[in-house]
Amino acid sequence: MIFIASDPSFAHPLPEGHRFPMLKYELLPRQLLHEGTCTAEQFFSPDLIDLSHVLKTHDEAYVQRLLTEELDPKEVRKIGFPLSTALVDRELRIAQGTIDGALKAIEYGVALNIAGGTHHAYPDRGEAFCLLNDQAIAANYLLNHTSTERILIVDLDVHQGNGTAVIFQDKPEVFTFSMHGKANYPFKKEASDLDIELERGTDDRTYLQLLQEQLETLFERIHPDFVFYLSGVDILATDKLGTLGLTLEGCKKRDALVFQMAYDRGVPIQCSMGGGYSKDIRVIVEAHANTYRIAHSIYS
Repeated sequence: MIFIASDPSFAHPLPEGHRFPMLKYELLPRQLLHEGTCTAEQFFSPDLIDLSHVLKTHDEAYVQRLLTEELDPKEVRKIGFPLSTALVDRELRIAQGTIDGALKAIEYGVALNIAGGTHHAYPDRGEAFCLLNDQAIAANYLLNHTSTERILIVDLDVHQGNGTAVIFQDKPEVFTFSMHGKANYPFKKEASDLDIELERGTDDRTYLQLLQEQLETLFERIHPDFVFYLSGVDILATDKLGTLGLTLEGCKKRDALVFQMAYDRGVPIQCSMGGGYSKDIRVIVEAHANTYRIAHSIYS
């Protein structure tokens, strides 16, 4: 059984002209329900997160200025979206959805967030479409409120998880692993616990072999009792903002590697979707839908 955080607000908090990146959040649940991969009972809508949980990860001054929409123009430009109450509320619900999903994963093995993967959010600022770091917030929640002691974050978006790296740079309970395009944003990388930089055009075979080797080593070395997985599909060769060369089938096999490795070891896993910017929205939705199909096939 898989559980999926989703909410209508994930799909349309932006004015006209900024909605294409959000369209997948509306189409993906429809596709999963239409094809029967998931049922309506598997979806849940998160509430707004309690700010006390956010403040375990983000600086209070930044959070307050975000809530009151008092970020300066330079800060808003770095985020890349027009700031609004609806956008901030969306981020607060996404973060709660990832916490809820993590708790469901502890109980049932796996849960996914239709949105999330906001790994460019730093403790004191947002950037690149990320205001609050949902998986970092949820990781700190588990450490503070459950028996979880050792967390592995597997970030396979084409962009490095720079905000996540900084948030956990002095926290040994959380191991950050980012495998990303060397030539991709951010051009000044932070230091994760393990960074694997990939050359332009990296193909399925090279990517999957390297990923399998790294995951096997990390599970053996770290012995995590929880995994957060960021499953960005901007690793596709068709992605406008990516530099890698993976196919849809390669991306699907990537998801299977991560889920199967966690499943075989009995480690609960929460997955947030991350990026996807191919020109054809059908490619984006298909790639993301594959993540849910794989999770369904392994955990059902």
